[in-house]
Amino acid sequence: MPLDAAQAHYLGGVMRLSPGAMVEVFNGRDGAWSARIIQVSKRGGLLDVLEQTAPQRDPPDLWLCFAPIKKARTDFIVEKAAEMGAARILPVQTDFTNAERIRQDRLQAHAVEAAEQCGGTFVPPVADLVPLTRLLDGWDASRRILWADEAMAGPAQTLAGLPHGPWAILIGPEGGFSDAERARLTALHYVSRISLGPRILRADTAAVAALALWQATLGDWQ
Repeated sequence: MPLDAAQAHYLGGVMRLSPGAMVEVFNGRDGAWSARIIQVSKRGGLLDVLEQTAPQRDPPDLWLCFAPIKKARTDFIVEKAAEMGAARILPVQTDFTNAERIRQDRLQAHAVEAAEQCGGTFVPPVADLVPLTRLLDGWDASRRILWADEAMAGPAQTLAGLPHGPWAILIGPEGGFSDAERARLTALHYVSRISLGPRILRADTAAVAALALWQATLGDWQ
C-alpha cells in the first residue's frame, strides 16, 4: 500500500515510526487492517497490509448541517461530528453567518484525524460551504431535519415518537436565524423543531448536544 507525502510525514516525522513498525489502517470501506511499515521518507512510503483487525463500522444515516463560526470552534464541530457518528457534514451559509468561506480541505483533514483518534473506520465527507436557501431548494423531503431552535429554549425535549430513517441536524449561527429563514423552516413539513434545554447554547455546544440526543434516541447508541 503506497503512502503519500503527508501520510509518510505523519508516520515518520510526527509518530517517529520506522520500517518494521506496525500500524492500523482503514479506507472507509473495508474495516481496519494491521500493516507493517516497509519504507517511509519525506516523499512517501510503503505499507505491507497484513490482516483485517475490525469490521467496517458505518454510522447511521445522519447529516450535520451547521453555520460556520470562529475557526477553532468550527474545527471542534467537525471533529466531534466525526467522532459521534455523523455520516456527512455540511457547512451552510445563513443570513447571519459570520464566515463567508471555509477551508474544506482543512476541515476534511480534521474529520480524518478525529476518526483515527477514536478508532473509527469511517470518515464523513465534509462538503464545501453552501447557502442555506440553495440547500433547502434541492432538499429531498424523505430526509427529515431536526432544527435546534434557540427560540424554544425551555424544558429539554426527547425525540420519542419521531420516525427512524434518514435525518439531518440543523444548527444555526451565533446570531440565530433571520426572520425569513425561520419562516421558511417553520413551513417545511419535514422539519421538526426542538429545544435543547433552558439555556441558549453556543453553536458548537448545541451541535454536540443535538448529536448526542439524536444518537441516544434514533441512532446507534441504543
